[in-house]
Amino acid sequence: MLKAAGAATGAVGIGIGAGMAAAPATAAGAPFAHPGMLHTTADLKRMAAKVKAGASPYTAGFEKLTANRHSQSTWRPNPQATIYRGAGSPQNYTILYNDIHAAYQNALRWHVTGESAHADTAVAVLNAWSGKLTSVAGSADRFLASGLYGYQFANAAELVRDHDDFDLPRFQKMMRDVFAPPSEDFLKNHNGAVITNYWTNWDLTAMACVLAVGILCDDRAKVDTAVEYFKHGEGLGSIRNAIPVVHSDGLAEWLEAGRDQGHALLGVGLMGTFCEMAWNQGIDLYGYDDNRFLKGAQYVAKWSLGGDVPYTANTRRKGAINGWSGSETASGAAGVDPNMMRPIWAMIANHYTKRRGLSAQYVTRITARAAPEGGGGDYGPNSGGYDQLGFGTLAFTRDKATASEASASPSSSASASTAGSGSSSRSSGTSKSSTEPSSGASPQGGKSDTDLASTGSSDVPLWTAATGVTAVAGGLLLLRRRGQTRRDPE
Repeated sequence: MLKAAGAATGAVGIGIGAGMAAAPATAAGAPFAHPGMLHTTADLKRMAAKVKAGASPYTAGFEKLTANRHSQSTWRPNPQATIYRGAGSPQNYTILYNDIHAAYQNALRWHVTGESAHADTAVAVLNAWSGKLTSVAGSADRFLASGLYGYQFANAAELVRDHDDFDLPRFQKMMRDVFAPPSEDFLKNHNGAVITNYWTNWDLTAMACVLAVGILCDDRAKVDTAVEYFKHGEGLGSIRNAIPVVHSDGLAEWLEAGRDQGHALLGVGLMGTFCEMAWNQGIDLYGYDDNRFLKGAQYVAKWSLGGDVPYTANTRRKGAINGWSGSETASGAAGVDPNMMRPIWAMIANHYTKRRGLSAQYVTRITARAAPEGGGGDYGPNSGGYDQLGFGTLAFTRDKATASEASASPSSSASASTAGSGSSSRSSGTSKSSTEPSSGASPQGGKSDTDLASTGSSDVPLWTAATGVTAVAGGLLLLRRRGQTRRDPE
């Protein structure tokens, strides 16, 4: 197994400010909050109020939603009995992810506008699939399908779970019988492969599905399983394997940066999604291990913006147990296209800089460049353009939390989504990596003057400036690309 190469030392972060108490690691005894995945009741009310008031950048985010063809109330579902993904199968998974995004976007649009036609469309899509789908099949890619589309389906359903016409029990049964079992099996057995055969995002899709199904079905065991894997799982999706090295400047290597930019962005988006869903159930994984995810997100953001980042060479084993075997070494961060974007950043930036008041200069900068974020259908026609539900500018932009809100635990105010814990870090330059266990110490440090969100200044000017930026490098790949002999699947 590829073990984590290291963790943060005590001289890495910015400490929690006065009155900002650390949140509990779990909320095992608390009842489930609904809606309580990517969006809470408070989030949905905030979106509706801001759009009604014509507030920026919410209006721009809402315009992205209404312009998307999936958000139209005229959408009609096309349910299938079996979904296939992977070579050698009659691949029809595009039908599923298009319908899922239509259900999610119509449900979100209903919450913002109150227009019942959108709720009716979302419910019709969800009911149609729960009445017909019985399996997800194909090559190893079936695990990606069950994971990605499982967490997305659950999020769409959560938004209409109390609608009179929604058959929640039947939908829950489909999620428990069709989507959760492959994801749970993958985390246990990894398709019969050695534990490091599958890259980080394979685990993360399965983890997100198990967590989302657990929340949708009020299944504490599934939630606990997913959270435990995030913290201590042996595969590459657990946090110390996905982010194996934290450097003394606060940058934390993202393992798949040694693979390619697209998959690294996918992984950051999936881990952010996982943390947000857990947060809204009172479990702070954003702050886990001295804000390790923030440090990893900062690393990927800086790298994706074209900045130089350190990378510690690692070798992972590949192959099947008792079968063929091999290894692959990543010796440096791959090349990047600074114009490549996924709708992942607004959620992460607003948690750390607005809920927690921490510095995240690279994440803030890339969030501005990506705004206003769209959703499925806005980032290309292939599956990669549908890996995230998106619309973060609308959904996750929030006002800066007050000191009392920032000190509240997520378990005590999960529905308001105003709490958290952990400490942040400065992130600039390259320095010697740390391989010592985290001590948890976090001395005080300053915040970047350019980090408008974390200083409490309005993020509207930053967003406005970003929307006028055209292609910075004309799509030119920086000449740091590691040679690759083949294109791996997700």
